[in-house]
Amino acid sequence: MWALLVVVIAVACSAPAPRVLPQGFPRAREARPRFAAGERDRLPSVIELRPPELRAGGAPQVTLDEARRLLPDAPAACADIECLLEKAYARDAKAKALALGLYRAHGSVAGVGPDEVMDGGYRGKIHLVPELPVGTYRAHLQWVADSLQSIDDLFGKLYDQQPAPAYRWRALQLRFVRSVGKRTPSAYAMGWIVEYNVAGSLLTSFAGVRETLFHEVFHSNDDAHAGWSGKALRKDYDAIVARCGPKLSNACLAPYAPNDTVVRGGLYYAFQQNNGDAVHEYAAELAVRYWKEQSEMLSAGKLSRKAFKCRAPENARAWKALVGEFFGGRDLTPPC
Repeated sequence: MWALLVVVIAVACSAPAPRVLPQGFPRAREARPRFAAGERDRLPSVIELRPPELRAGGAPQVTLDEARRLLPDAPAACADIECLLEKAYARDAKAKALALGLYRAHGSVAGVGPDEVMDGGYRGKIHLVPELPVGTYRAHLQWVADSLQSIDDLFGKLYDQQPAPAYRWRALQLRFVRSVGKRTPSAYAMGWIVEYNVAGSLLTSFAGVRETLFHEVFHSNDDAHAGWSGKALRKDYDAIVARCGPKLSNACLAPYAPNDTVVRGGLYYAFQQNNGDAVHEYAAELAVRYWKEQSEMLSAGKLSRKAFKCRAPENARAWKALVGEFFGGRDLTPPC
């Protein structure tokens, strides 16, 4: 059983303005980086789910070897992760305190990604360089720490006196990078790694960081459930796209869009085509809607707009499937 957490999650009482992404912006799926020889083999496995509690009973953890790869400039003599963090962040005492606090509270390690050229598809090549979140970029580390704490608070309250869900949001490897001359991608997930671009167009506020992290962490969990969304949601998703096609419009898609994020000058992100397997993005946006609605129910006791599941039969089926697979059937929103 989890102790009741007392941090109140702030949720806006009215529907937010749409979040706008650059055209075809890749959140996670369509553009994965090219790896150096052997690097992909070292990515963490996503085939086994364990409870989210840290360092107990075989719970997930970032290993010392994984932390060394995240913090390559730390001395090899360090025998534990806290030593690595202390040395890597030595030049910025405030950032060091944030990184240590994040690790101690949530088991997540904030370091850097590799210097690499990412194949961005029709965007061309994207040069990503390591960028430890210190100095000018320290605010990103603060936003990440606050976002993960907020997510932790939500799950703590939602599952107080309830069995923990088959969902992982702790013990993440956080790789901070900076894109050279571009503002995409903002973030993407692979295994239990989340790569975070300090120049990303979505990552300019706490709210933007928190929503993006929730979206990306869902991708990791979706992968851990053997690509669940591609099998469970595809039939209804394809039917919606067919109904609103061949030229998709927001006017037709609005009842089925789980979140308000849109591509610049285009569609709801959940229905953006030519974006990898788009049903995965629909599922991640559906998870974001779950987080928003459960947060609002916990803080206000009611929703400020009609529940997503009540807007269309397709929504109701997708919602029930998602909640059952990832969130233990726990849904505070009232029946339709």
